[in-house]
Amino acid sequence: MEENMDHNMDENMHEDMHEDMGEGIDEGIDEELYQHRLDLELETISLNQLHELGNQAVSLGLVAGHGYRGGQYELLHKDKVVLLPPPEAIAYLDTLIKNAGQ
Repeated sequence: MEENMDHNMDENMHEDMHEDMGEGIDEGIDEELYQHRLDLELETISLNQLHELGNQAVSLGLVAGHGYRGGQYELLHKDKVVLLPPPEAIAYLDTLIKNAGQ
């Protein structure tokens, strides 16, 4: 009888462990999904900002054109082409526009 009680306790502990592990996995997936959505939202905001800055630079005559090319952001000047990662392109265009206003 004592063996039977120990066996039942082991089974209950085993079930509790699986329930706890399952909750952790679900929470991890939810957290991962949330982080992915947040990253996508931030990327969309950056893309919109980059597009707006590019359009502003074109309207000011600072660049001839702009857009994505192979994962980089391409800025076309009259005499050169500048390829930058999006965060650097935002800083570049921001500086270009600010300097033009001075």
